[in-house]
Amino acid sequence: MASDQPAPSTPEPPRDLSEAAFRDLYRRLRDRARDGGPGRRGALERLTPDRVVAAAAEVGCGRTVSLAATVETRSAPDSPEPATHRMTAPAPGETGAPGLVFARDRFAMNVHNDVDSHLDALCHVLFDGELYGGVPASTLTPDGAGALSLDLVRDGIVGRGVLLDIPRLRGARWLEPGEQVTAEDLGAAEAAQRTAVGPGDLLFVRVGHRLRRRALGPWDVTRARAGLHPTAMDFLAERGVSVLGSDGNSDAAPSAVAGVGFPVHVLAVNAMGLHLLDWLDFEDLVPVCEEQGRWHFLCVIAPLRLPAATGSPVNPIAVL
Repeated sequence: MASDQPAPSTPEPPRDLSEAAFRDLYRRLRDRARDGGPGRRGALERLTPDRVVAAAAEVGCGRTVSLAATVETRSAPDSPEPATHRMTAPAPGETGAPGLVFARDRFAMNVHNDVDSHLDALCHVLFDGELYGGVPASTLTPDGAGALSLDLVRDGIVGRGVLLDIPRLRGARWLEPGEQVTAEDLGAAEAAQRTAVGPGDLLFVRVGHRLRRRALGPWDVTRARAGLHPTAMDFLAERGVSVLGSDGNSDAAPSAVAGVGFPVHVLAVNAMGLHLLDWLDFEDLVPVCEEQGRWHFLCVIAPLRLPAATGSPVNPIAVL
């Protein structure tokens, strides 16, 4: 709705962090997450059955919207090794054969790529030889993850999703590569959208990556992408968020921390026990949220059943 669009703002770029300052932030967020002992399921421990019931009770019109991007099967600057999809049947000449013939196909993907929507398990991020909760990195073997794997979410993740739209807050179509989202941005978007992020919520942060990619074409996101500033993780800790997702991969590039390429991944997954959802697509969701006049919804996330895996392609569904 154009009437409640905030006035454009040009925030001052957040300051970079020294490695020492980042480690102080890491220890503080890790220790806060460990109060009372690290939960086996990380921050998902906050997503209690009563919160799932409450989220389901808020469904209004019953509209469903996918938060996933279409899987890329063509090479591009952000997808040098794209997923492959090929038909394995019917064989040539079988399409006109009498009787029963099955069509079959095969799909393969590098899960943790820079273009396809996927979920990061808690075993995905190693830091100083440890996984989340102090689990030794030696639990990762060529046969798979021995702890904190995708098996933790084999029953799916269902809860209250909240979308915070940062380009909308700033009066822009998208954030430019390299721009960073601060805790103050998240709080301001929360207020402007008349919504509130609370314990157990699935927080989705839009930076406009997908819209920019469609308008201007793909680019090398390893060098430049919009994302969260590491100190924005204080907002998530204070609100008690259970999951973080973005239409980027949550980390900005270049990194705000010298010597740490993915500081938000380190803080979110390794320190705080948050499952991450990378490279989502919110462009279909935004107009529905505007039409319904609310930015929260029931969200259903169903990863594949890959017990020892570090992640999974995923198609989250928002239900409004």
